[in-house]
Amino acid sequence: MTQAIPKVGFVSLGCPKATVDSERILTRLRAEGYLISPNYEDAHLVIVNTCGFIDEAVEESLDAIGEALFENGKVVVTGCLGAKEGVIKAAHPQVLAVTGPDSLDEVMSAIHAELPPEHDPHVDLVPPGGIKLTPRHYAYVKIAEGCNQRCSFCIIPSMRGRLNSRPIGEVLEESSRLVGAGVKELLVVSQDTAAYGVDTKYRLDMWQGRPLKTRIHTLAEQLGKLDAWVRLHYVYPYPHVDELVQLMADGLILPYLDVPLQHASPRILKNMRRPADSENMLRRIEKWRSICPNLTLRSTFIVGFPDETEEDFAQLLNFIKEAELDRVGAFAYSPVEGATANDLPNPISPEVQDARLEEFMAVQSEISAKKLQQRIGEKITVLIDEITPEAIYTRSHAEAPEVDGAIIIELEENEDLGVNEGEFIEVKIIDADEHDSFAEPIFAEA
Repeated sequence: MTQAIPKVGFVSLGCPKATVDSERILTRLRAEGYLISPNYEDAHLVIVNTCGFIDEAVEESLDAIGEALFENGKVVVTGCLGAKEGVIKAAHPQVLAVTGPDSLDEVMSAIHAELPPEHDPHVDLVPPGGIKLTPRHYAYVKIAEGCNQRCSFCIIPSMRGRLNSRPIGEVLEESSRLVGAGVKELLVVSQDTAAYGVDTKYRLDMWQGRPLKTRIHTLAEQLGKLDAWVRLHYVYPYPHVDELVQLMADGLILPYLDVPLQHASPRILKNMRRPADSENMLRRIEKWRSICPNLTLRSTFIVGFPDETEEDFAQLLNFIKEAELDRVGAFAYSPVEGATANDLPNPISPEVQDARLEEFMAVQSEISAKKLQQRIGEKITVLIDEITPEAIYTRSHAEAPEVDGAIIIELEENEDLGVNEGEFIEVKIIDADEHDSFAEPIFAEA
């Protein structure tokens, strides 16, 4: 009697870097003949890829592990929280195995021990681009693991280690394969994207018979030659970022820069162990916009950091008013076990944090609404993400998936524009609110 093909359930939590880890595990599983189960009941075991960046993420991960154990009983844990095996084992001692982030081989070893693969040539099929958790038309490409920064609020280096850049030839080969499989947008991610190659001293690697330096400018330049949009995330504002903005102005990569600035008060930035010259940052932003006038800037900020005074918060508000960033995310500071910021004096009460976060987002909403209103009348290329009976959801160079707003084409009842998800079309912006824009397809004007 033929043994049933082993099925594995999968829960993926956390950031896009974790998503890439999940996709690698899923790709290996399919390459070895495993089936991926969409539910707990049919799975022989479940993998939970966890996040452990802040307390809320830890709780979410522990809850997900508990749910998988309750519904299935056999669970392998991986991801950032896996670096704290004691925390997981204390809450859920019955898990089969615990591995840390970027631990593909260790995860597979744990699965093999509990559920040996049953190879079948009829099911051991992997798509050319691998198994993806994103829609077919865009994909995250992780170019490095770990981080050399020592931000006081962050424990990522203790979880994922120091910066470890992938060889540039390997990244370009993966990216080329993804584009060949139909991916229209490559989203470049790492913990510190602009530092790519620093750890290897920009060593040479081969790509299509040519030597290339493992360097972010070289990588972006080569990715820009592929037939896809290229979008950069998590770009620390080093001086050489100016060179990347020039590539954007030249049309090689999307004019979109995700720069996590975190704050604007020099005193708070110093306590965060971040670059502490907000005036210089304003000059940098002005320079970037002079190089590439259609540049979209995205950033994230922390409010309510320990010892943040009203004056510090006022400096932050003044900064975002002056910088007029296009897209902004913010969250209230939350102590993370193991972070050095926990030892700073004068923690801010949750009530004050919530009030400051609300005020911050109200100011930014006005800025965002103003910026989006200025786009009304523009004719731009967009990528279709989703089609529903009511609307078509698209994005331009100015919107990253999952974190930014959308450009929405509203549909009449039973209206069919004859377009598909993953296609590029031309639209005209006709309206906007503080988050999304609304458009009509250019061909509808004829």
